[in-house]
Parts: sequence; C-alpha cells; structure tokens
Amino acid sequence: MPTPINERKLANAIRVLSFDAVQKANSGHPGAPMGMADIAEVLWRKFLKHNPADPNWHNRDRFVLSNGHGSMLIYSLLHLSGYDVSVDDLKGFRQLHSKTPGHPELGYTPGVETTTGPLGQGIANAVGFAIAEKTLAAQFNRDGHNVVDHHTYAFLGDGCLMEGISHEVCSLAGTLGLGKLVFFYDDNGISIDGNVEGWFTDDTEARFESYGWQVIKVDGHDTDAITQATEQAIAETGKPSLIICKTTIGAGSPNKQGLAASHGAPLGDDEIALTRDALSWKHAPFELADEIYEAWDAKAKGDVQQKNWDADFETYKKAYPELAAELSRRLNGELPADFASQAQAYVQQTQEAGGDVASRKASQNAINSLQPLLPELLGGSADLAGSNLTLFKGAKGIEKDADGNYIYYGVREFGMTAIANGIALHGGFIPYVATFLMFMEYARNAVRMGALMKQRVIHVYTHDSIGLGEDGPTHQPVEQLTSLRTTPNLRTWRPCDATESASAWVEAIKSESNPSALIFSRQSLPHQARDSEQVANITKGGYVLAKEQGELQAIIIATGSEVGLAMEAYEALSANGIGVRVVSMPCAEVFVEQEASYREAVLPANIRARVAVEAAHVDYWYKFVGLDGKVIGMTTYGESAPASDLYKEFGITTDAVVEAVNSLV
Repeated sequence: MPTPINERKLANAIRVLSFDAVQKANSGHPGAPMGMADIAEVLWRKFLKHNPADPNWHNRDRFVLSNGHGSMLIYSLLHLSGYDVSVDDLKGFRQLHSKTPGHPELGYTPGVETTTGPLGQGIANAVGFAIAEKTLAAQFNRDGHNVVDHHTYAFLGDGCLMEGISHEVCSLAGTLGLGKLVFFYDDNGISIDGNVEGWFTDDTEARFESYGWQVIKVDGHDTDAITQATEQAIAETGKPSLIICKTTIGAGSPNKQGLAASHGAPLGDDEIALTRDALSWKHAPFELADEIYEAWDAKAKGDVQQKNWDADFETYKKAYPELAAELSRRLNGELPADFASQAQAYVQQTQEAGGDVASRKASQNAINSLQPLLPELLGGSADLAGSNLTLFKGAKGIEKDADGNYIYYGVREFGMTAIANGIALHGGFIPYVATFLMFMEYARNAVRMGALMKQRVIHVYTHDSIGLGEDGPTHQPVEQLTSLRTTPNLRTWRPCDATESASAWVEAIKSESNPSALIFSRQSLPHQARDSEQVANITKGGYVLAKEQGELQAIIIATGSEVGLAMEAYEALSANGIGVRVVSMPCAEVFVEQEASYREAVLPANIRARVAVEAAHVDYWYKFVGLDGKVIGMTTYGESAPASDLYKEFGITTDAVVEAVNSLV
C-alpha cells in the first residue's frame, strides 16, 4: 500500500476502534469498517464540510453509510472528528439505549443523517438529499450568494447494488444530473454467503455509465488515488459520480482479511492480537495517542466553515431579506404563521361548497389550494400523475437542466418513497409521493423507514378498493389498509368526501413527526352534511356523523366510500325505529390518541351492537366492534368487473349493513 505512514495510522485508528467495539459487544461487522478505513480517512479529513459542534448546521455536506451493517465505521469517524460520541459510547456498541446501536439510527447519534440497515435505502436517501439541495439552491441562491451549496456523499457495498432499489434511484439520479452526489463503492467482492462471483457478476462500471454517471476506479487503499478521484468527482458538476474502490474486506487482519469470516462476526481475541501486531498498533483497546486525536479533530475547521457561511448568509439577508426569512422558515421546518387559519378556512369552504366528487379529485383540489400557501410542498408520482391527480396548477417537473417543483419519478415506487424520506431528512421541503394503494406494496419497506425515522412524508394512495373496478384483483387492494394502520407512527387517513379529504391533507401537513398515508377513491363519493363542530372533529380521527334518533341501540363505523353506504343504512334503520348512529373514522390511529372521554362519547362502551363496514380486510375492525359485533368487508381478493357489480358480489351493500345491525339489536 503506497499510503503515507501518518495517514495509514489515522485510518488504522478506525480499524482498531471498530474491531475492539465489535469484539466487546461480541456482535457486529468489523470487515467493512476495516476495508473502508482508508476511503473514510480521505473523505472525512480532506473533503467533508461539517461541524462536529453543530451537527445540524444547514449547509453541511451530507454523509450516508448505506451499508449500515458497518456502523462502527461511522461511529469511529464521529468519535475521532469530535462529535459527542465518547469512548464509553463506543464501548456501549449494540447495547440498550446506547448512542451506538447495531445500525445507524437517526436521533440516537449526533452526526448520523439517516437510519440505514435495509440495504439500498441509504443510497436512495442520498439521492433525496441531492435532489433537495439542487432544488432548494435553484429556489434561493442568487448571483454571488450560494447560501445552499453542499455535497452528498454515500458509502455503499455489494449488497446495496444487488438490491433493486439501487437501479431505481441511481437511474433517476443520472437522468436528473445530480452533480453534487458522490458515491464510494466498497468493491470487496464478499457478502455474507462468501465470494459474490457466484451471484453478482454485473459490470458495475458499465451499468452506472449507462445511467449517465461519471465512473472512476481506484485502489481503495491508495489514499493519493482516492484523493484524486474525489477531486475529480467534485469537479464534475453535470452528473453524479461513482468511485469504485477495490478493497480488501477486514484489511489488516492476517487470517481473516479478504474472507467472509470478517464480514459479520467478531475477529476473536487471538486474531485481534495478531492484527494489532500487523498494524504495529501498540495501544490497549479503545486507547489512542493524542496525536491521533489532534490529526482527526474537525471542530476548529468546521467552526471556521460554519462562521464563513454565517457571514455569507448575513450578507444575503441584507440583500434579500424576504428570501432569507423564507429559507430560514423552511429549513427550520416551520409552517407559515397564517397557515393554520387559512387551511381551516379552506376546509370550511369545502364543506359549504358541497358536491359529490371522487376523493382523488378532492385531493387534487386540496393540493391546488394549499400549495400556494406552502411552496415547500414537493410532489411526485410513480408514473401515475394523471390517475393519482397529484399535479397542481403551476407544477413544473424537475429536469437535469431545468428547475422545478414536481418530480416525475417514473415507475419507481420503492425508490420514490425512499427518495422522499431523504428529501424530508434534508429539510426545506414537505414531500408527497403517489401511486395506487395496491402498489404501496412495492414501497412498503421505505414507508416503514419513514415512520421509524418520524419524517413528515405524505403518501398519496388512490384507487383504494374493489371500487376501482375492471382492472381486477391485481390492482384491487384488500390487506394494504391493515398493513398501513398497524405501522407504528404512521397515520392513515381514508376520507369519505371532499371535506374529510381537505382536512386529511391539512392534518398531514401539520404532522411534524409522523408520516401520513392519504387513501383516496377512484369513484365519486357523496358529500355529507355536517355542522361546524363535526367539521372540527374530523381532526380527531373519528366522530359522530349521524346522531341516533331516540335511544342509542347500535353503531355503524365506516370509512371512505363506505360511509355513503352507512348513511343509506342509517336512513333505513331510523325509519324503522332503530336508534343507530354513524361514526365516520377517517383515521383510526388519531382517534385512539384522543382522551378517553371523547372516545367514550363517540363509541359508548355499553353499546355492543356495532357494525363496521369497509371495502378492505375485515380483521382490523374487530378492535372496534368486539367479538359481539360484525364487520362487512373483504376476506378474499377481488374480481374484474364494474365497481357496482363487485360491491354486490362481495356483499358490501346497504342491505347487508341493515341486516347486520338488525341481527345485533
């Protein structure tokens, strides 16, 4: 290795901290940190713009460890460069409530930009960071004032490139010409099962060149070559760059380097002793010389970089005070001061306007009304803009050489959703993405990751049931609503008309630490009459839409398109002297968060005659109707036919609701 001895020592500090922590935990992945140590030393010491004293400085470069199993790499880097990650934190690797969990977790460790673990999603988040930076810069930078100006770097491994999401997002990144995006590929040829030649023989260089990337190949242990490659990547502003770094997994371990044995298990005490000798490392576990810390410390450099930016921003503020105030508001994640009042006025206007409309169209109406209040709304659809109705007046697609405020994602549901997580993480935007509810399945793990990270991402899912009709069971969702509703921290709204649709959009925008899924119909839905209190109660997730006439005997609970059926059943039952109420429950997760007194007022515990109706899987609703109640919905997949025929075929009808209530009273 032609690496200068001082830099090799600095890289070796990463190696020893990583294998010491993995050994102490008796769990983890030492191979990737040891193999990528030289790359990391070059990037973090020579190029990365960051301030350990302020990990959330807006104009910092973003760094993503997509191969998150190698988490000790980033923990070592954060510790060495001066973040609030102590030696004791490293010793607590993979232990309960430590700052150093098994995979990087947003919010646990200062300096970790995103939660990585499921391979490939980290690079998708990185693409989101780069899209956000490019778009925000176009909106706010002015001649001589580049107040949004930073790079996004990501480390990735063979596993990330084997995952299909890597194709989705890297293809789009090339198309969009994300010149400030730089990936370092740890090309070590080893995965858990051994040498990847048995299952991964892609020509990665040709693959990325076909996407429109700059590709550079280097020896991943030659710091001069890595330095030159990084400089070349930064100089290329018209396309993203992939630096393919040929490395040896577990580099430095005499008996385990280059082998799968170093990938996902501790080296062992004997091998660690041999590795220390091979590296000429004389220090005890977790001990480093002062000169190592001094060479790694990035606090002084970061402080200068941030102060320089602060000074530039003050100049920008004087020249463009309104732009500066708007940029600060958006980067801080604050809504405009008058948003709540204007949004509520829009909801009330929608109620007063009335009219039957498909909720997907009501959703588009809401976007058209709310987007002028919120220029940070950054929408997109997976090649279904005309069906999802996500385009708003003034929407302009982001292109390689054209600024915009809308992303045409193409048929990339998984990549789209993970990119949106990255956009939200970057700050300055509230992203919304759209597809058919059925194709949420392609995006499922990215939806989960957004919920895990508590990011304000709005998922628009249209064609919400068998009501989409002739496309048949491949397109008709059944179990997807249950899947979404049982995802922790995700709020799933299925509105029944234009008013609930407007309210759902407003609540999703206001939800700072919860992603939201907004579920909309293809077919037209009837407008429901409400007073002002009922309109306000939509925000509580569930409310009494139609009050019983006389003594309460039974409750019908419904969502979305089935609220109309419930109201028809209410009229028939009331005419026959049955005291029944209809509860519209557009968001069950929000409803269960309400005070017990409110929930009791809506669903009195002593009324056990309850019927839930929804054109989705029945099992979810037994938590509200109990074993004594009945649920009218789906237990099988759908069929191909007009919607009206399907509702009759599967027994989701007004008569079925009336019969179910009568059987319980």
